[in-house]
Amino acid sequence: MPKLVLVMSEFNQPYPQRLLEGALAAIKDHNIPLSDVTTVKVPGAFELPITAKAYALKKEVDAVVCLGVVIRGDTTHYDYVCAETARGIMQVGLETLKPILFGVLTTENEHQAEVRSLPDTTNKGYECVVGALTMLNVLP
Repeated sequence: MPKLVLVMSEFNQPYPQRLLEGALAAIKDHNIPLSDVTTVKVPGAFELPITAKAYALKKEVDAVVCLGVVIRGDTTHYDYVCAETARGIMQVGLETLKPILFGVLTTENEHQAEVRSLPDTTNKGYECVVGALTMLNVLP
């Protein structure tokens, strides 16, 4: 069984929690024991890459799923957080050669976050766990 780490940003609740619940639903649907899953919570999206790398460097970890929600506000802060979080998560995957999935919603408003975190298979957390399992079968 694959060993997965789910790293969730706590900012912009309740949406990240809903992504985590979607990820856990996918884990259950794919018969992965919860004993093979580690869940870690970080303050915000910007902390996802360093946490993902710390876990991805562990030999026993097969894949990391990063979950979070960034909602556009009135300043350019959104642009910096989204861009650097995406870049950092991609860099972790390239450096570790392990699947590091980008389950960070970058939305214009709360309605978009709501829709992408519904409790079904369109939930971004659910999709990212499926993506991680697919990549584990693709990568040598």
